[in-house]
Amino acid sequence: MDLVSSLPEEVLCHILSFMSTKEAALTSVLSKRWLSLWTLVPNLDVDDSVFLHPEEGKREREGILYSFMDFVDRVLALQGDSPIKRFSLKCKTGIDPDRVNLWILNVLQRGVSDLELCLDFPRCGYSDNDDEDYELPKEMFESKTLVDLKLTSEFGVDWWRDKGTLLPMLKSLRIDSGELLLLSDELELFVYALPVVEELYLATMEWFDLDETVSSASLRKLTIYAKGFEGFGGDPKGFSFDTPSLVYLDYSDYVAADYPKVNLTSLAEARLNLLVKENQVELIRAAAPNGEDDVVIQRFRNVSKLMRGLINVEKLSLSADTLEVLSLSCDSMPVFNNLKSLNIKSHKERGWQAVPVLLRNCPHLETIVFEGLIHYVTDDCGDACGCISREDKGRCSLVSCPVKKIQIHGFEMTVPEMKVIRHFLVSLQCLKEMKIYAKENDPTNLPLPAMFELIEMAMKFYSQEFKCDVSFIRPGS
Repeated sequence: MDLVSSLPEEVLCHILSFMSTKEAALTSVLSKRWLSLWTLVPNLDVDDSVFLHPEEGKREREGILYSFMDFVDRVLALQGDSPIKRFSLKCKTGIDPDRVNLWILNVLQRGVSDLELCLDFPRCGYSDNDDEDYELPKEMFESKTLVDLKLTSEFGVDWWRDKGTLLPMLKSLRIDSGELLLLSDELELFVYALPVVEELYLATMEWFDLDETVSSASLRKLTIYAKGFEGFGGDPKGFSFDTPSLVYLDYSDYVAADYPKVNLTSLAEARLNLLVKENQVELIRAAAPNGEDDVVIQRFRNVSKLMRGLINVEKLSLSADTLEVLSLSCDSMPVFNNLKSLNIKSHKERGWQAVPVLLRNCPHLETIVFEGLIHYVTDDCGDACGCISREDKGRCSLVSCPVKKIQIHGFEMTVPEMKVIRHFLVSLQCLKEMKIYAKENDPTNLPLPAMFELIEMAMKFYSQEFKCDVSFIRPGS
């Protein structure tokens, strides 16, 4: 007797749960012991690309899609009404949407708690209502057992608008489609339908030009990737966060007109990508420090309200666009007493004007991570930038900065970057370690090996000169 087959049934089912449903079904040929064992697995992973792999063009072959649908029907029938924990379904055009909904209803009736749906199809001649878009079954949004729900689809239902509709057990919701969830000043109502949600991921959202609010006492992790909605003004009129238990925020959106309420008292980590349009960048740079503001400039100055809500963060990541926007909030920048790690992403068309005040307002900063050093250079970069020589670089943001470690990613081995690196080593009095990661290059455009060796020699010299552990990491190391 082989050792694996002699294991207890629950152990074998646990092993099979790590396989796709197709792979688990193939074990039925091993022996009588394995014949129906796979039907007892409480996790189902159904992926039509796995079923149709590896032959190219197999999907278009007559009858093959019906074979796949018959296979899923048979699997569910063999399992009967046995409880199921997780159901993952991924399928594309050609699969009958009505049968898909029957599969979803089947696992809902059996108490599924973890449901993942990746659906990419319109109706394709399977019913008399070919003009209708596909809709997820309404029963899915009335489930009393769902705890984890992931949706990637171009179509859905406005379930949260129905009075009394709740997902009372749902703790994690991930939506990867703006088409599935088109909100118009109803984000607060939507979140209200998730009374115990702890993790919420929304991408890519489209807002109307109205006020939006995320309000939840239970929410601990929030990710919002938005892209505006140009036909209706594009950006939210106001965006509020009333999430006192939130510990993680990843927020990417065009700048709202205002941030009326920012209740983020428990926040430990924040990632901000406040997008600006190209025609707005020059307006930002030309704005007078204390001059009369137009509507666009006032919108950007209101970002200071959002920043004041982040004062308790320990880890903060800022995109290149965000740094440009924050250049208008320097005079009202809060002090981040808890901040230990700062991540700065650079772009050659975006400035570092906000970096000096950020460094001065982080009295306990320990680590800075730069994703690129190339940026748009202005006099307002102050002493945070060593790209150009100036007699007066402003107040000493680097000299007073307590940072001990710096990581630099995407290093392109250019002269301006080398100047910035040396400037950091000269100015940062507490710096003990600097790691520099070379940019991954196209294999057809790799630098000469001699260039790597030259950089490595320079970094060894810096280590000795500045009594700092400076290391250069080649691509792929």
